[in-house]
Amino acid sequence: MQPEPPTSDSVTENRSHAAPDGAVVRPRAIILGFLLAAVICAATPFNNTYRQATPLGGGHFPLAPFFILVWLTLLVAGGRRIFTGKKILSGTELLVCWILMVLVSGIPYTGLMRTLLINLTAPYHFASMGNRWPDTLQPLLPHSWYPQSRKAITALYDGLPGGRQMSWWQVIRRIPWQAWATPVMVWGSFILACYFVMICMINLLSRQALSHERMNFPLLRVPILMEEALDQSRLGRFFANRFMLAGMAIPVFLHLINGFHFYNPSVPQIPTLILAGPYFPKHGLFSGFAKLKIYFYPAFIGFAFLASKQISFSFWLFFILGALLYGILGLLGYNIPASALGITFGPTLARPEETQMIGAYGIFFVFLVWLARRHLVDVIRQAMGRRPSAATEGDWLSTRISFWGFFIGSSVLVLWLHFFGLPLWASVVVLCAFFMVMLVASRVICQGGVAYFTLTAAPMDGLLTFFGPQFFTQVGILITAVVQKVLFVDLRESLMPSLLHAQRITHGVRARRGLITGGIFATLISGVAVSFVAMLALGYKFGLRELQLDWATRTSVAVYENINTLVTTPVKPGHWVLIFTLIGAAVMLVLVACYHRFYWWPIHPIGYLTAYSSAMRILWFSFFVGWLANALCMRYGGVVLFKRLRYFFIGLIIGDFLMGGGWAIYGLFSDASYQVLPG
Repeated sequence: MQPEPPTSDSVTENRSHAAPDGAVVRPRAIILGFLLAAVICAATPFNNTYRQATPLGGGHFPLAPFFILVWLTLLVAGGRRIFTGKKILSGTELLVCWILMVLVSGIPYTGLMRTLLINLTAPYHFASMGNRWPDTLQPLLPHSWYPQSRKAITALYDGLPGGRQMSWWQVIRRIPWQAWATPVMVWGSFILACYFVMICMINLLSRQALSHERMNFPLLRVPILMEEALDQSRLGRFFANRFMLAGMAIPVFLHLINGFHFYNPSVPQIPTLILAGPYFPKHGLFSGFAKLKIYFYPAFIGFAFLASKQISFSFWLFFILGALLYGILGLLGYNIPASALGITFGPTLARPEETQMIGAYGIFFVFLVWLARRHLVDVIRQAMGRRPSAATEGDWLSTRISFWGFFIGSSVLVLWLHFFGLPLWASVVVLCAFFMVMLVASRVICQGGVAYFTLTAAPMDGLLTFFGPQFFTQVGILITAVVQKVLFVDLRESLMPSLLHAQRITHGVRARRGLITGGIFATLISGVAVSFVAMLALGYKFGLRELQLDWATRTSVAVYENINTLVTTPVKPGHWVLIFTLIGAAVMLVLVACYHRFYWWPIHPIGYLTAYSSAMRILWFSFFVGWLANALCMRYGGVVLFKRLRYFFIGLIIGDFLMGGGWAIYGLFSDASYQVLPG
């Protein structure tokens, strides 16, 4: 994509994201990051599902890693004063430690484990004569995917007899591992192969985003500025900045009052949610705003201020335009029923109008490939030996290893899907669709500073629109839908955006050969293993039915219900889905053409991709406030005011996350927990 316009915010951002030349990362940083990541993976299932506390790893700027980073930074700064001349850890090393925690923080919850165990047991546990799954669905299930012991499944939902009185170690020993051994090996191989392919993809493509496009990373600015202050021995001035303190005071005061209200209702509450929908009519031009909500999250306002004005403007603008579209169509007499969608798998897809995103994602992906065409040609030349290939400073793998690793890893995934029943050609198409959507979503998250992001339509929705159910076969429909649910549809804590952030953090640093790469691989493998054991132990100790996993259960069961419907009555979506898909493609084509051709064009295409995302229903007001503050700052104060005022918004972020971490710790020792951030 073309570089951002050279405004003060983008220039400052690009400078602040450059790692110091020659910055060295020692093994101690990798070891510390690995250990802390394992602790987060072990604690998250208990905190998130049993205590129902503020998620430790929610979103793409997860709470626990940043909370730990802040206190580690203060501890290291204090240690330097006590042990003069001892450089325990540098700011760059703390960033690497932090990003290792970020990489795995989503795995024990929505990134993988929140629904995995339910996915692997739902077709047996929830089967009944009423839904006819024993006759229509269970004969299609690959047996090696699922535990075959009904006793093991029942114990998972009900808990082991006396499990609540057992120690964690006793519960782990009593888990029926024999029933889980085969599913763990089968799914573990698929998950780790997907992670390996993602690593190779990011290693190959990141140079295009980092060097050629000079992409902004709003979510990285706060930790990098903080660690730069540590390395330059001005951390005290960083936290004592009067704008910083003013910004921190707002979320601290807000969440102290609301936290006390949560535990003692006699304390007055400061509302952070305004239901604006009742102020709009249910019919007419503004009918799309009938469910409008205004959320106040200080941290997300801070991220919006630090993002490019063009992007933050586009996010809230397209959200408003998307809601207006409902009213405009109603005025024109197009009352399209939701039933025209047919069977869908999108997380929030509710109206045929929202299938614009299917076409928009496809065109935007083609646009990204076109922008990177020269880089991709260079990658192929290096992979084929036409040019020297070596890992430059900060690259995890050489171009040649990454290219062939991506090719071999993708081939393994295709054969894995084909082995279990998906036709070979369909396996290739499905895998391409999965990674295409992941790549586009990663661009939206990393470039837009969207810490909380959800898809509208699932990749499978697009495939059903263009190819129909017959393209998959009955077994293929089941395989595609279940695999999609495991890794490629709930993107609130997905791995690929974090890998792109990790590539930016490690860009330009020096370390022993293979140290960072090995640390990433080891942390991911450990994260998957620890998360699986922790979630399985939690289920067998308390029982999944007692863990308030309503959303995970409802969405997982819905996947199998939709599979069952498509298998028994394979009906294609209505023609309105195809019409809006083509409209979305046309709109995105105009947007990318104008964005690329006209330097003055004020709208960024990625804003359109989030128009119907449930995340934007929460964040639209934050982006509006952040954009407005940024625009007024640059209009009336210029660069000087921006450099001063940004500390206020950094204070909003730090204060919000410190309060979130504090209340999360308190919630571990109480019966309920006050939530600071969205779940």
